Amino acid sequence: MSVRILALVGSLRAGSYNRQLAETAAKLAPEGATVDIYEDLGELPFYNEDIDTEAGAPASAVRLREAADAADALLLITPEYNGTMPAALKNAIDWLSRPFGAGAIRGKSVAVIGTALGQYGGVWAHDDVRRSAGVAGGTVVEDVKLSIPGSANRFAETHPAADAEVSEQLGEVLGALVEHAGRN
Repeated sequence: MSVRILALVGSLRAGSYNRQLAETAAKLAPEGATVDIYEDLGELPFYNEDIDTEAGAPASAVRLREAADAADALLLITPEYNGTMPAALKNAIDWLSRPFGAGAIRGKSVAVIGTALGQYGGVWAHDDVRRSAGVAGGTVVEDVKLSIPGSANRFAETHPAADAEVSEQLGEVLGALVEHAGRN
């Protein structure tokens, strides 16, 4: 069985540590699974029902929805901005939640991970993303958690892929997400 995982990265910064986690996830995908990193979250306009009509939605929103439709699971990777998730990731979840009750996230297995500067690794943001994705219709894998603290120090000299502990934990996350997607 092949499992396609769509990774959405909450940080838009090209060199972000969360982006590096997504790159590591793509390299560590279990056999039979792929992790595709969605590149265009920054192009999405803020969700607005006035531009999301039966006649159509913005092309960037259509592309995101199509990517999510084609995926079996979502891996949401986020830092913590001011105690919560970045607006770019919340906006993507909003677009994926529509149309209400039939959005592209509906029924998809969802795991939330990330890294942040603080001592808790962004757990508040991760909890908010889990809640938002669940309300939007995703099937959140609640027991899959990876919050890596001290990102600026931990990854200052090394890519997360070179960190054996992170790679092992990320491999476990991906394995659990693939397993959940296979049952879902």
